[in-house]
Amino acid sequence: GNFVEQFCLGSKNDINAPVFSTGGGATNAAVTFARQGLHSRYMGKIGHDPAGRSVLDDLHKDAVDTSLVGYSKDYNTGYSCLLLSPSGERTIFTYRGASTHYEITEKDFHNVDVDWIYLSSMEGNFEVLETVFAYAEHNKIKVAMNPGKKELENKEALKALLPKLTVLSLNLDEMQMLYHGENREDLIRAANKEVPFVVVTDGPNGASAGDGKQIAHAGMYEDVPVIDRTGAGDAFSSGFVSMIAAGRGIAEAVTFASANSTSVVATIGAKAGI
Repeated sequence: GNFVEQFCLGSKNDINAPVFSTGGGATNAAVTFARQGLHSRYMGKIGHDPAGRSVLDDLHKDAVDTSLVGYSKDYNTGYSCLLLSPSGERTIFTYRGASTHYEITEKDFHNVDVDWIYLSSMEGNFEVLETVFAYAEHNKIKVAMNPGKKELENKEALKALLPKLTVLSLNLDEMQMLYHGENREDLIRAANKEVPFVVVTDGPNGASAGDGKQIAHAGMYEDVPVIDRTGAGDAFSSGFVSMIAAGRGIAEAVTFASANSTSVVATIGAKAGI
């Protein structure tokens, strides 16, 4: 519904139950890859604090390699407080912290030899993106990307990077910011001229993916009650990439992506349902 719940300043409000979990586009994706049996490394920045410790502990439970994690001297680990209403809508308070003060040079990769790099939103930090793409190019690494709002705001810079991608994943509205097309198929055909694998999601209307030869569709995997939308986009994009990386076709990849996303929205927290 579109009613507004309001909190009075200075009031104390009871909640049903708190849930503490770790999230973030790249850590959620890393867990998807690990649970699919791929060797997965997370590269990001945290602070020396209990929240940072929790991020690492969560990743280690799923055997994600954290040897490339960097620590911030000046900032704490990024932290959000999500208020979840009974309808599944979220109100989010976010402290971005260490995650947005991110510089990177090619030596930060420590010559890591990988097949794929998966990028979630870098909050519009194109210097970092260009370093990552340069490293990928030198080392013949495929890049998959689920750009965020800040990348899309700088359309020209983002468009320059698109031909270097192997997988591009966006929702319908976002894809229309980059390519011309009335519907998912038109947008995919336009994007496939530059990017080998393209995914367009459209909320309850399902998703489509193209590989330049054919286009595959997936409906809502099943109509589960949506409890918490946090992490749905990451689950979709990383689910798709995990299948393509394993050599599966787009039909299987887009169906698995949909299943992964459906499972995540049916549980509270960004990683529980992966």
